[in-house]
Amino acid sequence: MNVTRLADAPAYEAPGHFDMRMLRLQGREAGPAESLWLGLSWLLPGGRTTLDASPVEKHYVVVEGELTIIAERDGAREEATLARLDSCRIAPGEGRQLENRTNRPAAVVLAMPLAPPG
Repeated sequence: MNVTRLADAPAYEAPGHFDMRMLRLQGREAGPAESLWLGLSWLLPGGRTTLDASPVEKHYVVVEGELTIIAERDGAREEATLARLDSCRIAPGEGRQLENRTNRPAAVVLAMPLAPPG
């Protein structure tokens, strides 16, 4: 068993993330993992990511506040605003952008594979 206490979760930086604080909950520098890692991101009001695609799927669960997720595939855009305990899957190759359009911080848990399948 690998337990990561929030107080001990290592911070990490990710390109294209603005006004955000990211912590690794499991996997990578937070401890052993074979197939996926978990992160917790806090987005300040106005916090956001750029619209980027990844070769792996991503799963998001909003744990506090409200978060808007913009997805894009083959030029078609879709947007959804998620509230506490709402979740979203982003498919491999699908562009995604996170935005906190509120005046309160938002927190989201991210689960994604360690490497693309293959």
